[in-house]
Amino acid sequence: MSQKSSAPAAKPPAEKLVRDIRRATRKHHSAEDKIRIVLEGLRGEESIAALCRREAIAESLYYAWSKEFLEAGKRRLAGDTARAATTDEVKDLRQEARALKEVVAEQALELRLLKKA
Repeated sequence: MSQKSSAPAAKPPAEKLVRDIRRATRKHHSAEDKIRIVLEGLRGEESIAALCRREAIAESLYYAWSKEFLEAGKRRLAGDTARAATTDEVKDLRQEARALKEVVAEQALELRLLKKA
């Protein structure tokens, strides 16, 4: 007979520690690695399963990368050159917009003062 324990739903610290370590040590593939892996899969020289085992990635991850790769190629060939801005680019653009607004405000104030004079 198995007994159900009435332990709290919180995970033991060891499980949380292992999960945190796995998350911190997860391999992050560069764009070049992703492209290389997808192109190897598209060549068809070996099965996708074998390729994924060799590269130590899940097949679902390979197929997600492949879909993104092919969609990006399709958009590029259709003439769409737009891309998502990086966080740094967005920060720079916001800072530039703020500076330009200040210049416009100063110019407007100066123009008002000249009109009154």
